[in-house]
Amino acid sequence: MSRQANRAGDPRKVNGELFTLTYGALVAQLIKDYENDDQVNKQLEKMGYNMGVRLIEDFLARANQGRCNDFRETADVIAKVAFKMYLGLTPAVSNWSAAGDEFSLLLESNPLTEFVELPPGHSNLNYSNLMCGVLRGALEMVQMDVSVQFVQDTLKGDNITEIRLKFNKRLEDAVPVGED
Repeated sequence: MSRQANRAGDPRKVNGELFTLTYGALVAQLIKDYENDDQVNKQLEKMGYNMGVRLIEDFLARANQGRCNDFRETADVIAKVAFKMYLGLTPAVSNWSAAGDEFSLLLESNPLTEFVELPPGHSNLNYSNLMCGVLRGALEMVQMDVSVQFVQDTLKGDNITEIRLKFNKRLEDAVPVGED
């Protein structure tokens, strides 16, 4: 009884749990609809991309964040501001490449996997691939072409969840045809 009272007191916790359970139902439906894990992974990434494209406007409006000067600053803003704002956690930024164009986000806990076990026969499923799409879509809207992928996942027995981001190129603002 007291546990219910505690939950009712913090609407963010209730909303987070509702999102987690709803996301689980979405992934379960995708597994039923598609033939293999690779197709499910692509659909989750595509959905996340579409979310990221729209979410960046909310982020920029709420975070009062100016333009980042380089990829390292972008990494810090993603970890310390964006993840904190939307998922309530702060991943560690680690494993920088020598060229400074690649890094990893290390998550000790993943709120999307709170009540989850991978179904048997789905070892190639990247359950939280939505996050990769969100990151790629949001960064594309601020003129950064990046590759994002899961390297490690606690759902697959790893000690930590690791998302790897690689900067590919800066995107130029496109001017519509016929306008100067």
